[in-house]
Amino acid sequence: MNAAPRDFRSEELLADVIARLIGDVRHVAVGNASPIPATAALLARERGHGRPYVSLLGSPKNTFWTDGARELFDCAGQGRIDVFFLSGGQIDGHGNVNLVSTGDYAYPKVRFPGSFGSAYLYYVVPKVILFRTEHSRRTLVPKVDFISAPGTNAPNVFRPGGPIALITNRCLFGFAQGRFTLDSVHPGHTVDEVIEHTGFEFERTAAVPQTPPPSPETLKLMREVVAPQLAEVYPQFAAQVFGITLPLSAGTASG
Repeated sequence: MNAAPRDFRSEELLADVIARLIGDVRHVAVGNASPIPATAALLARERGHGRPYVSLLGSPKNTFWTDGARELFDCAGQGRIDVFFLSGGQIDGHGNVNLVSTGDYAYPKVRFPGSFGSAYLYYVVPKVILFRTEHSRRTLVPKVDFISAPGTNAPNVFRPGGPIALITNRCLFGFAQGRFTLDSVHPGHTVDEVIEHTGFEFERTAAVPQTPPPSPETLKLMREVVAPQLAEVYPQFAAQVFGITLPLSAGTASG
């Protein structure tokens, strides 16, 4: 597979793919430390001329919450959030996410930040998009060492939400019936490379398409309209990826 001309950054490609996965919904929520999903959510809102409503934790300008994560959980439980994003130190082929530790639980090799509300949100939000910018056998494993949030559940368990896709720096996986399918490979990467660096088994067609690169119109929208909004919560990311720097008088919500 030949690489397409790269007039875009990988973060812009991933944000464009995620924005298309969001689709036509009412409300997208983005948690902490998620600049690429935040870019995608704001991009989807600009494309939809104000729809969906976007809530970014840590952003006074882009959320109606006054009670932080607790209010996020309340909204999700009431069915008022349509899309959310999860990542993990490990993700396996059944969509299970590990945010706790690797190795023996009592004597872990590596400790992750913790599950927080991941299991709850995984169950109640209709569309959960998994993302991991490190696509390796260390992160995409045959079986997670600890299940923080399960990708599947028993048939007798009511579950309105769950994973619909996993996007990485190499490819896009779709998710259905408890398994991943390789939907597309990003420009500059190959199917063989994805197989080599993925620890779990996945389905794929004989000819896997290339992920479409962001259009010039999309890049213009991200760089000129979305990036200045993103800088409020993620100033370092906006500066590094888009070259956007807020005036000191504007302040930030990043802490």
